[in-house]
Amino acid sequence: MTRLLRSTWVRAVLSAAILWWLSTRIDMAEAIRAVFTVRLPHLSFVLALVAIDRVIMIYRWVLLLRASGVAITTGKAADIFLVSSFVGSFLPAGVGADLARAYALRNHIPFPGQGSGAARPVAQGSGGAVGGGEALASVIVDRLLGTLSLGLMGVVGLLAWTSAASSDWRALGVIALLIVLSIGAFWLDHAVKAVLADRAHATRVGRALLRLADAVSRYRDRKPTLAAVFFWSVAIQVIRIVEAYALGLGLGLTVPFSYYLLFMPLGLLMLLLPISVSGFGLPQGVFVWMLRPMGVPDEASFALSTLIIVTGLAGNIPGLLLWLRRDREIL
Repeated sequence: MTRLLRSTWVRAVLSAAILWWLSTRIDMAEAIRAVFTVRLPHLSFVLALVAIDRVIMIYRWVLLLRASGVAITTGKAADIFLVSSFVGSFLPAGVGADLARAYALRNHIPFPGQGSGAARPVAQGSGGAVGGGEALASVIVDRLLGTLSLGLMGVVGLLAWTSAASSDWRALGVIALLIVLSIGAFWLDHAVKAVLADRAHATRVGRALLRLADAVSRYRDRKPTLAAVFFWSVAIQVIRIVEAYALGLGLGLTVPFSYYLLFMPLGLLMLLLPISVSGFGLPQGVFVWMLRPMGVPDEASFALSTLIIVTGLAGNIPGLLLWLRRDREIL
C-alpha cells in the first residue's frame, strides 16, 4: 500500500508539472472558457456514446470471465467493473482501474479451505474454486486485446491520412512492435519458465508468476472468445474516436475525421499508460502537440483533450453511485 501511495503521488506531481508547463505556453483561462463553449447536442451525443462504451466493456469482460470458467452473473460483473472504474479514477491512469477490478474480483472468489464466511461465493469456476490468477488474467487479456485494437486503428489512421506518408514506416514500425508484444503475451508461460531459474519456481513470487502466466496463456485455446472480444475492442476504439470528433465539432473545430483516425490512437494510448492520474497531464500535452499541424489553437486543443477526459470520467458516475450505496449498506 505504501508503494502504491508513493507511486500515485509521483504521478500526481508529474501530472501537475506538465499542466504547469502547458500553462506557461497557452492561455489557460481561455482554454477553460473554451471547454464551456461546447454545444449541448454534441455533448449529449458523446455522453450517450460513453454509456454504450461502458456496456460494451462490461460485456467484453464477461465473455473473458465465462470463457475461463468463472460463472459470474452479468449484474455482479457490472457492479465490480463500474465500482472499480470509479476507484481507478484516483489511481494511476490505465492500470489503476484494472488493478482495482482484479482485486475486487479476487475478493469475491472463494478458495480451498475457506469457510462460507471468508468470502461471498459469487464467482466460481466450473472445475471448483478459481484462483486470483484467473481474475488478474481476465483483466490482462482484456487490456491486451484493447492494445491490439489500438494498433489496428493506428494502421487505419495512417492509411486514411495520406499527408503522414513521410513518417509511415517509423509509425508502422512502432505499431507493429506494439502488436507483436501484445500477441506474444499469450505465450507468457513459456517466457516466464525460460526466465525464472528452476529454484525460483518454488518461491512464493515464482509460483504466483507461473500461475498468472498459465492463466493468461490458457486463452490461446479460447480463440472464438478472443475473436469476439477483439471485435468489441475495435468497436470501442471507433466509438471513442467518434466521441472526440463530435466534441471537436461541438467546439467548432474543422479538423477532418480522417485526422482523428490518425492522432486519436496515440492519444488513447497515452491515456492508457500509467503516467498520469485520471488522464490529466501528458495526454493533454500530446493532444495539443498533435493538433498543431492542423492549425488548431492550443487553447482549443487543450479544451478538447479536457472534454475527452471529463466525459470519460462521467462514465464512472454509475460506479460512484454503486459505491455509495454499498457503503451505506455496510454502515
